[in-house]
Amino acid sequence: MFENLSEKLERSFKLLKGQGQITEINVAETMKEIRRSLLDADVNYKIAKDFTDTVREKALGQDVLTAVSPGQLLVKITRDQLAELMGGEASEINITGKPAVILMAGLQGSGKTTHSGKLARYLKSKKGRSVLLTACDIYRPAAIDQLEVVGEQVGVEVYTERENKNPVEIAKNAINHARNRGINTVIVDTAGRLAVDAEMMDEIEAIKNAINPSETLFVVDSMTGQDAVNTAKTFNDRIDFNGVILTKLDGDTRGGAALSIRSVVEKPIKFVGLGEKMDALDVFHPSRMADRILGMGDIVSLVEKAQEQFDEEEAKKLHKKIAKNKFDFNDFLGQIQQIKKMGNVKDLMGMIPGMGKAMKGVDIDDDAFKGIEAIIKSMTNYERENPHVINGSRRQRIASGSGSSVSDVNKLLKQFEDMRKMMRMMNDKSKMSQMMRAMKGATGGGRM
Repeated sequence: MFENLSEKLERSFKLLKGQGQITEINVAETMKEIRRSLLDADVNYKIAKDFTDTVREKALGQDVLTAVSPGQLLVKITRDQLAELMGGEASEINITGKPAVILMAGLQGSGKTTHSGKLARYLKSKKGRSVLLTACDIYRPAAIDQLEVVGEQVGVEVYTERENKNPVEIAKNAINHARNRGINTVIVDTAGRLAVDAEMMDEIEAIKNAINPSETLFVVDSMTGQDAVNTAKTFNDRIDFNGVILTKLDGDTRGGAALSIRSVVEKPIKFVGLGEKMDALDVFHPSRMADRILGMGDIVSLVEKAQEQFDEEEAKKLHKKIAKNKFDFNDFLGQIQQIKKMGNVKDLMGMIPGMGKAMKGVDIDDDAFKGIEAIIKSMTNYERENPHVINGSRRQRIASGSGSSVSDVNKLLKQFEDMRKMMRMMNDKSKMSQMMRAMKGATGGGRM
C-alpha cells in the first residue's frame, strides 16, 4: 500500500540529512521533491502545490530543537499535514433512523455489491446491528445472485424482487419489510454503469429522494487515481453523498485517490477495502494512514486487530501452561489460527514501525503458515503434547506426511524449542532481570 509514494517521500527527506538547520534553500529543494512525489502518486497539481506550500510555511516558522534534526522535524510536519489532507479524524457512519437506511452508489466494477456485504458484516459484528441487504441492481446479469451469495457469507437476509424492474419501489418495499421484521439497518445496493451517464444519475437520485437514507456512501476503486476523484465529484454534485468507501487500497502503490478525494469533494473517507475477504473492511483513520505512508507503521490498528481475536479465558489458560512449561504444538497451532484471522500477514507486518521498508519485495501470501500447519497436523496428538519424543524415525514419518523434508521438520522443532525457552524466561522474573542486566552490560551502561 502506497509503496511508491513512501519510497519517494523517504528520498525527499534525505535531502535534509546532515543539515544543521532548516533554511529557505534546503527546505525549498525538499518541497520540490515532495511535490514531485505527490504528482507521481497521481495527486492533483493544485492539491500537491497547496500541500507543499503549507508544509514549507510551517517548517520555516519553527525552531529546531537540539534533540530533533531538521529532517525529523520536517517528517513530523509532513505527517501532520498528510493526516489533515485526508480528513484529520476518523468519521463515524450515521446509523440513526428506524430503520437506518444506507444507500450505496458508484460505478460498475467499483465493488459496491461486495462492500455492501462487508459493511453488513461490520455493522453486525462491530455495532451489534441487524441488517437487511437490498438488491436494487436490476440491470447487471447475476447481480441479485451475487448479493445473495454475499449475504449468505456474512449471515444476513437479502431482500429481492426479481420480477420488479422499478428500483425505487424495491427499495421502499425493502424498508417496509425491515420495519415489519424488526430489522434496524437496511443497506441498498444500487446499479452502476461503466461510465457516468444521465440515466444512471437520474435513477440514483430518484432512489435517494424516495427513501431519504441516513447515510449515502460512494464506493470507488482507489487504483483509478484521479479518475476516482473526478467521478466522486460528479456523483457528489448530483446526490450529495455523506462519505466514501475506497476499495482495493491494499493494491494501491500510489495513493492519489486517498490523498486527493477529501480536498476535492469535501466529504470524508469513511471506510477502506483492504482485500477480498468479507472482513477486509476497515474504518479509515487519516492519522494512522499518514504514519503508514511515512513508514512509521500502525501499531494502534495492529493492536485493535489482535484484540478482536483475543479470548481472555484462553489467554489465562495459555499463561498457566507457559508458567508450567507445558506450552505445546496444539497451543502453537491455535496461535497461528488467531494470527491468520487478523488478516494478510504482509499487511500486518507493515503495521510494525520500520517493517514496511524491510518487507519491500518480500512476497508473503495468505498461505504463509501452510507448511508449518502441515507439519504440525502430521504429528500425532501425543507428539504435539510431548515434542521431546519426536526422534529420528518420527521426524521422517512427519516429513513424509506433510510433504516436507526432515530438514524442515528439524528447523520447526528447533524454532519451537527456542520460543519455549524465551517464554520461560519472560515468565521467570529473576531470569528476566538477569537478562536485562546482561544486556545493559553489553550495551555499555544501558545506552540502548
